[in-house]
Amino acid sequence: MKSHILTITLNPTVDFCTTSPKIEAGPKLRCTHPQIDPGGGGINVARAVKLLGGQATALVAIGGATGAHLLQLLALEGVPTVAFQGPGETRQSMSVIDQTNGDQYRFVMPGPEWREDDVPRALASVDQATGEDTLVVLSGSQPPGVAKDFPSILADHVDERQARLIVDTSGPALFHLAEEPRAALHVLRMDGPEGEELAGRALPTREDTAEFAQSLVKKGVAKIVIVARGADGSVLATNTDAWHAVNPPVPVVSKVGAGDSFVGGFTLALAGEEPIENCLKWGVAAASAAVMSDATRLCDKDETERLLSKCEVTAL
Repeated sequence: MKSHILTITLNPTVDFCTTSPKIEAGPKLRCTHPQIDPGGGGINVARAVKLLGGQATALVAIGGATGAHLLQLLALEGVPTVAFQGPGETRQSMSVIDQTNGDQYRFVMPGPEWREDDVPRALASVDQATGEDTLVVLSGSQPPGVAKDFPSILADHVDERQARLIVDTSGPALFHLAEEPRAALHVLRMDGPEGEELAGRALPTREDTAEFAQSLVKKGVAKIVIVARGADGSVLATNTDAWHAVNPPVPVVSKVGAGDSFVGGFTLALAGEEPIENCLKWGVAAASAAVMSDATRLCDKDETERLLSKCEVTAL
């Protein structure tokens, strides 16, 4: 690994996952002992990097007793952290699996409201933690009160330090990046439905997805654009080339953490200066490994490496 990796999580969570014999309205639902994990996009990317044999520092906004619990969980997993004071109490989330049919119900809290003076404190923490050629990853939901242009502002801060920014986002922040491109953005990743919403049309084929991704690159949105296609892998486009990568079908246990595992595998390979199509392979293999794992568990290193050898990469 030749580049340091720094992940940013503005809206972290402590994730609880449990099961119940049956989920129905009315009676008390007797649940099993919960699996408790640190969560939030950037945190999960750092955890995935760790699981794959690398190391990433997680920069996290924390608050209250739940925030302290979150830091303890990260320490137990061996993930280095840089914590700064966020507003309010760090949120909690819960997923419950119905044992009768395997359906998973996910309850995601919004997180505390950010004030105007909270954002400069976050940016100052990023500035202090970012060195030359650091790979900075912004992933996960933005907390209430954070403006949609935060990724664009962050891109300028990262660029000033000669680092590279990878953004995995959705909603208003994604649309803002597309409407007001920032040349400083190195990689932009999105899910397939987000890509179709941004494109304003269906993207039924890999070639359609590649054409759309490359149009964003040519528009100056990012140097590299990645669009996930679910079970059909992912498409990556640069200004001159496009690739598609996919694994053979795998048994799906839980889709939680697949996107973050993709970003972790991709970023770790990028930090190792692998060719960009190999970085795509690592991301797809890690995502496939993640969907084979239970609940909030992420990609397994051995499974990822096994799937890597089966991953097909095609130039488009």
